Amino acid sequence: MKLKKLEKKIMIECKDIKKVYINGDVETMALKGISFKINKGEFVSIIGPSGSGKSTLMHIIGALDTATSGSYSLDGNDVSKLDDDELSDLRRNQIGFVFQSFNLLPRTTVMRNVMMPLIYSGISAAKREEKARECLRYAGMDEDKFYNLSNQLSGGQMQRVAIARALINDPSIILADEPTGNLWIPRLAIW
Repeated sequence: MKLKKLEKKIMIECKDIKKVYINGDVETMALKGISFKINKGEFVSIIGPSGSGKSTLMHIIGALDTATSGSYSLDGNDVSKLDDDELSDLRRNQIGFVFQSFNLLPRTTVMRNVMMPLIYSGISAAKREEKARECLRYAGMDEDKFYNLSNQLSGGQMQRVAIARALINDPSIILADEPTGNLWIPRLAIW
């Protein structure tokens, strides 16, 4: 019997990505020619000291920022050639974000924060709520907190809400900036 070799499909490809921030006369080189490929289904961690450009790279990969030079393709599409509406669609349909600062709406319930990405997708309120509950449970959120305001939560609880929100659209990729920094995860938990 012959085993069929799995075909690798490139999901993310960065070639010589550079990012320079300019503040008055001061130029700060955040990324100095980063090149890599990530295949569909791979799990990749980017590590480095504070200020080394990890968040900058995540923002470029997430189409929240653009590189000063170099090229970036997501699922075979050159992201630099997309207009604002196409970038918005790309972020909404293909990318889930877990931001370091969570970016939750403070005076909004946990459920509404998680459902927010689905509101503009034409999905019924009942289906949005069902999907949000499923994602919150998966992220380990206690059900008695689902209708709390997000500013009433601990750091770990806010992180779980941010993770659930990132999962709600079944994205092709999830970009997470220090996604477990505030979480206590039992030794036997499987993520």
